[in-house]
Amino acid sequence: MPPDVDLIPCLADNYAVLLHDPASGATLLVDAPEEAPIAAALDRRGWTLTHILITHHHGDHVGGLKALKARSGATVIGPAAEASRIDGLDRTVADGDRFDAGPWPVQVIATPGHTLGHVAYHLPTAGVAFTGDTLFSLGCGRVFEGTLEAMWGSLDRLRALPQETVVYCGHEYTASNARFALSVDPANEALRARAAEVEALRAAGRPTLPTTIAAELAANPFLRADDPALAAVVGLPPGDPAAVFAALRRRKDAA
Repeated sequence: MPPDVDLIPCLADNYAVLLHDPASGATLLVDAPEEAPIAAALDRRGWTLTHILITHHHGDHVGGLKALKARSGATVIGPAAEASRIDGLDRTVADGDRFDAGPWPVQVIATPGHTLGHVAYHLPTAGVAFTGDTLFSLGCGRVFEGTLEAMWGSLDRLRALPQETVVYCGHEYTASNARFALSVDPANEALRARAAEVEALRAAGRPTLPTTIAAELAANPFLRADDPALAAVVGLPPGDPAAVFAALRRRKDAA
């Protein structure tokens, strides 16, 4: 039986995600931006929180953690490299670790760049990945603590996940990401179609997530840094996707 999923808007543009297994009652939360909307979703659904997975230490991902843990007694799991900056972790994990959260095996993927210890979580049996602030729909996170080269390596690992993987990320940034993506890849038909879809969804007040690895491979310029056409856009020869990615990210930062 597939899990029930609740995508919860938080703060100005964050998302938290609840994953619930009807058979066992296990309920998994990924990131905890603020308590109130997550608690309201749990109450509305009649779910009891059992696990909280944290992708990185930024306040807009852990602001509700203390209260939600106190409310539920859920087991909190997060990156070992950021344990000193995340209050309330019960278990720390690092790249390549595997653990069970309720009925779901979870694979930990280190994705440094946005922060040094950022991790993503892949739940292969559920067919989902939680990418925090590393991979966004049509975009990627800003590099605050790591290097551009490290961020490219992180994205390269995520784009190698099965293409059917459903991706949930930490923010509703897709419309602005689409505008930048079209500025560097205007002839991409998959991107043009996705941008139109995003415009319609936002006009209707609906989220643009989740996405899939396949959709991002087709339309997200930051996952396509090995495309010679994008290398040409930033004035570089093909064959060095890390350099092309870095040039694209710098251009986005300056936009």
